[in-house]
Amino acid sequence: MGRWLPPLAFVLAVARVAAAPVVFTDRPPDLLAYALVAAMCLALPVRDDHPAITLATVGVLFLVYHVLGYPGGAPAPPLWVALFAVGAASRRRAGFVVAGLLLAVDIQGRAATTGLGLLDARLDGSTGVFLGALLLGEVVRGRRERLATAAADREQRLISERVRIARELHDVTAHTLAVVAVQAGVAADLREDDPDGSGRALEAVRQAAGDAMRELRAAVGVLRDGSPESGPPPPTPALDRLPDLAAATGAVLISEGTPRRLPRAVEAAAYRIVQEAVANAIRHSGAGRIEVRLGYRPDGLAIQVGDDGRDAGGPPGNGLHGMVERATGLGGWLRAGPGPAGGFQVRGWIPG
Repeated sequence: MGRWLPPLAFVLAVARVAAAPVVFTDRPPDLLAYALVAAMCLALPVRDDHPAITLATVGVLFLVYHVLGYPGGAPAPPLWVALFAVGAASRRRAGFVVAGLLLAVDIQGRAATTGLGLLDARLDGSTGVFLGALLLGEVVRGRRERLATAAADREQRLISERVRIARELHDVTAHTLAVVAVQAGVAADLREDDPDGSGRALEAVRQAAGDAMRELRAAVGVLRDGSPESGPPPPTPALDRLPDLAAATGAVLISEGTPRRLPRAVEAAAYRIVQEAVANAIRHSGAGRIEVRLGYRPDGLAIQVGDDGRDAGGPPGNGLHGMVERATGLGGWLRAGPGPAGGFQVRGWIPG
């Protein structure tokens, strides 16, 4: 619509000039009058980038038209468009200054021409139209800003959701691979001496793979269309699943204090932190013993996961970043590094 405003303003202004009544004091419209109208409209295409300059140019030509004695008010449509552009612009201080000067000169000129006082109500019509164009631009600017803010909020929520899903995919995949590695090793060691034990290990592999597939399908469904795929979503991980995790990975689970139900977000974050820390210990440290210690306190939950393996070293990866984000996102903290007696240790605190 914006690109059609200059030609529409030109057609309307030309029609108004041609139809304007010519009183005995007016100069009949001639080629110069229409040239001034055309020049006013030719300034409009740059109104979005330079609203103040456009309004100043159109305003000067509008005043020249009247100084030359042509019928008053007729070529106003280009001026309406320029005023609207000033109101709709993001930077409007210079444009408002130009608009104020233009309105003052217009009122003074019409008062001098008609012999009316500056505050005479009969001068309000043209001024009201000019102010209406400015206010309409202000309304449009406000709507654009609201839409831009809403779009930015949606984009931020989308980015946050993608980061959350990426973190979930990483944690689920890392944990599943760790379980598969441990249980596959057990199955291989027991294949001849303990077929039943080997079968149980392979069943644990199958169970871990099935759980991972359900969580991955749910996450992929959110990425695809914003909602989980059909079927019941996987349960939110909670601390009551830690015994199964410990059994599948060979970790030792120790609780201190009186276990109690914590907020769902706290339990989910704590479970994922432990899950990732155990998976890292299995994959990177070559640990023979992994110890998970949960400390239930009146004001929150202390988490400690340590192993007796070698320090993996190197820069922190996505898994460690994800653990830190989970803890700090709930007002807690998390630190990871070499343990006091060797190996690697993850320590954290989540209020709850």
